[in-house]
This record gives sequence, C-alpha cells and structure tokens, in this order.
Amino acid sequence: MFPKNINVKLIDEAFKNTLMSHLDIKIDEVGEDFISATMPVNSKTHQPLGYLHGGASLALAESIGSMASHLLIDSEKYNTFGLEINANHIKSKRDGIVKAIARPIHLGKQTHIWDIRIEDEEGNLVSVSRLTNIITPRK
Repeated sequence: MFPKNINVKLIDEAFKNTLMSHLDIKIDEVGEDFISATMPVNSKTHQPLGYLHGGASLALAESIGSMASHLLIDSEKYNTFGLEINANHIKSKRDGIVKAIARPIHLGKQTHIWDIRIEDEEGNLVSVSRLTNIITPRK
C-alpha cells in the first residue's frame, strides 16, 4: 500500500517549525500497511497535573494519520486535511515515550479513515483514535 523506500528523515524534515517539531513527534517506521511515530511524554506534552495531555495524544494521532494519507495521494494534485477525529484515552502516563501506529480502515477517492493506537513502551494501550481525512484538489 505505502510506497517502498520512504525516507523517514525527509518526513521529519517536513515537520520542522510545526506543531510536530514542537511536540518532538518523530516518524518511526513506514511499513507496507502502517505508519508509526513516537512522542515524548514530558513538560511539552503534559497537562497541569503532570500527565500526558489528551490534546497532545490527538495531535500525535492526527499528525501521523494525515501524513499517512499524504503519502498515498498525488500531492501535486491533491491536499489532505483532517475532517474529524475522536479518541478514547485508556491509560494515563507521566513520562517516557508513546508510540502511535496508524492503519487504514477505508481508503476512498475523497476520504481516508485511519485507526490510530497509541501505546507506551510496554505495549499498553494509552489511547485509541479514529481520524477521517478529506482529499481535495489543490487550488
């Protein structure tokens, strides 16, 4: 499904000076049918009580899901934008790293739907999201 030999470092370069770089989100791997990224759990991603902020988890989920759609479209002809995202936060986390893995549910001509699971270092589920992206012609 995803093109082979994707340069993960080039994707991270595209994140420079964006929310993704501020949150230290890094693309980890692009497999045949998934994309994964990591984000540290620290003062940049905490809520006031010192736990991972649900909004930071959503930012990670939307970033990786949007990048996944971008890799599948002709970016010279089309843009992809997040249309809707929802999440269930399962487990709290104070420090360390979380890893998000996005897998497609639906890849249509005008919409892509992604299942995104965020796990801690031990593989415990921290959050699960569903992202719908819309594919629009470039203007």
